[in-house]
Amino acid sequence: MKRNQKCRNCFPKQFTGLCLFWLAVSAISVNTTVAAEPEPIPKTTENVNPTFRAVGDGVKDDTTSLQNAINAGTSAIRLPRGTYRISKPLIVDLDKVGVTSIVGDGTARIMMTGSGPAIRFVGTHQGSASPKTVKPNVWQKQRMPLVDGIEIIGTHEEADGIEAVRTMQLTISRVVIRQTRHAIRLVERNRNVILSDCHIYENHGVGVFLDNVDLHQINLSACHISYNDGGGFVSKGGNVRNIHISGCDLEQNVQNVLIDSDGTKYGTAEVAITGCTIQHSGGPNSANVRFIGANPKGEPCWGLVTIANNILSDVETNIDIQKARDVIINGNTISSGYKFNIRVENSMNVVVGPNVLGRNPPYRDNETCDNGVLFRNCVGGTITGLHVHDTRRTEAGIILDACRRFHMTGCTVLDCDNAGLLLKDLEDCQIRGNMLRGKTQSDIEWKPMIVSGGRLNTIEP
Repeated sequence: MKRNQKCRNCFPKQFTGLCLFWLAVSAISVNTTVAAEPEPIPKTTENVNPTFRAVGDGVKDDTTSLQNAINAGTSAIRLPRGTYRISKPLIVDLDKVGVTSIVGDGTARIMMTGSGPAIRFVGTHQGSASPKTVKPNVWQKQRMPLVDGIEIIGTHEEADGIEAVRTMQLTISRVVIRQTRHAIRLVERNRNVILSDCHIYENHGVGVFLDNVDLHQINLSACHISYNDGGGFVSKGGNVRNIHISGCDLEQNVQNVLIDSDGTKYGTAEVAITGCTIQHSGGPNSANVRFIGANPKGEPCWGLVTIANNILSDVETNIDIQKARDVIINGNTISSGYKFNIRVENSMNVVVGPNVLGRNPPYRDNETCDNGVLFRNCVGGTITGLHVHDTRRTEAGIILDACRRFHMTGCTVLDCDNAGLLLKDLEDCQIRGNMLRGKTQSDIEWKPMIVSGGRLNTIEP
């Protein structure tokens, strides 16, 4: 018993010595690791009110105060509650001032009373998104310029919100931009842009404008983009790849999403529009999603487009695909197309899967919306599982006109005016296994299928 007690008494001393030894070794290891790491970049924050004497009362011109805060290279420009009136663009020259963010807690407003963007980020990145093309000064001084938690409004006809040129990883989040011309405008060259949780509302130009820009990788998510006269999300010209619009609400923008490559050498491709609500305004030439993929010769060149799992309604044409290739439209709920729910023309390799295309009685659009479905002058297409009902004032529920090498099967076409299908001047197509029903089986004027011209087709009732 005494021997056991002795062992118990001596054990803590041995254990204590061993613990002290390992603690000493660990301390040496930790100190070595810390010393090996590069010295962190100093983090500084500047509240613009006390140091740079910005007033934020909506009356005094705070342009000089805010620009001085940016030029001082304080990194994080924090705007307390207030309205900061400016008359000239705030220029963030990233290579001179270093990494910069302009942030608030949702209570700060920048009021742009002059022409040009309220905030303009200028970088020097001339490479691609590949790491080997990004120069060291971009990582050290320019990466991820950030705007977060503020409101920007315009009081001048040519006032814009935020503009960026030659930036890397521009990030705009929790921002309200309204009553400007273009809310967010990307020009010349930018890479890896993220726009999230923003309200882009009531601007007389474009909400998000890719203006003849060389841009790869842009993600637009969880944003409301509404009442912008020049369009919601618009990409024109340039060299654009990897557009992803997801989980957004785009409404009342005349053209809610317009991607137009017509006449450009490099065009726009690799586009995904998923999980959005896209609707209104229904005016002339309005569209919810319009993709034009023509090259300088006017040929169908650009595409690789996915339009999936959206709700689209209440415009002249819900989905409009022109001169494009490699497009899939799947899993959408589409209604109230004043002329067309889907129109695809002069395109190649288009797949239209299960979508529901119709009308809902409480919306009372029976006299105003035709809900047409048209494929014209297309080569290579698969249409399967498409559900179409209640088209009005159209020649048929689905029209295939001058198309070649199309395969259509498993579709349901119900209660449409005049006919279920109109197949005109088709070549080398297979049409079979579809359900075509009129309002009443005794309606002798209604025809399940009308076939006009064509050659080398397999067509079955």
